[in-house]
Amino acid sequence: MLTLTELKTLLATPQRIVITTHHKPDGDAMGSSLGLYGYLIQKGHHVRVITPTDYPTFLHWMPNNGDVIIFTDEQEKAARLVDEASLIFCLDFNTLSRINELGELVRAAGAKKIMIDHHLDPEDFDDYRHWDINACAAAQLVYDFIVNQLQDGELINKDVASCLYTGIMTDSGSFRFSSATSEVYRIAANLIDLGADQSKIHELVYDNSSENRLRFLGYCLSNKLEVIREYNTAIISVTKEELAQYHSITGDTEGVVNYALSINGIRLAALIIERPDKVKLSVRSTGDFPANEICKKYFNGGGHRNAAGGAAEKPLNDVVNEFKSILAEYKEQLIA
Repeated sequence: MLTLTELKTLLATPQRIVITTHHKPDGDAMGSSLGLYGYLIQKGHHVRVITPTDYPTFLHWMPNNGDVIIFTDEQEKAARLVDEASLIFCLDFNTLSRINELGELVRAAGAKKIMIDHHLDPEDFDDYRHWDINACAAAQLVYDFIVNQLQDGELINKDVASCLYTGIMTDSGSFRFSSATSEVYRIAANLIDLGADQSKIHELVYDNSSENRLRFLGYCLSNKLEVIREYNTAIISVTKEELAQYHSITGDTEGVVNYALSINGIRLAALIIERPDKVKLSVRSTGDFPANEICKKYFNGGGHRNAAGGAAEKPLNDVVNEFKSILAEYKEQLIA
């Protein structure tokens, strides 16, 4: 493993750097990646952000978004950049399977790999690790990395601050999750002082839906929401035909599961979606209920205690029924 001193020495001279993050990147994935990008280019490094897949259009406003390479669109170029890199920063994920086909390219690359992440159970592929499961967001850890480890806080300009604020805001549920500690608020306040326009950022992320997305959300809540009071659980399941009916694009399903969780008395909520290759689950919970345990144990996934995900290669109805069958195992926790 690299020491911090050795990493600082490497970063003291121009490097060829790749920043990557998990597939279907969310606000924290893109905010931390583009925030770190904005910092590193000020240091004179040659930097590119490579995402495994596309990501929501409501994140495209972020500074330097135009420099992002989407692996599925430019595989040869991305592969060349990974091969030529001297440093690869892996943000908001800690297992190479989370970046799909890009993962094996990163694993085989001769570059030093730096992981900055807040998820459980990291895989051993990195050379330097800035990891804390208590952090509310990878963007919080990027801030800490720049300010406290590299002692370069003066290079957090308006662009960097805006990106990092976006990551912290989105992954903390607009500062309502328990992970939004007083330290997180102090970081957010500093980012605002450094130029992040919190009101505008919130508007760009949350008040930027297409008509199709709102109609899809209405359809889900009116027709697809199933509340199982016996287990204080709510489920929304969506077929691929229903996604097509509402012309769903990347980002349109983000946050839908939170509406199910917001019902009075609900402790566990799941959004179960039929995708072309498999069925995907987004699971949310309140309090100390372990959403990540269900995803890890039954659906080849994982995540945080209150926000996790998984997948299954079964028909949608089978996955929904399996999820329901699991609830009895957790009844005491769900009705406590």
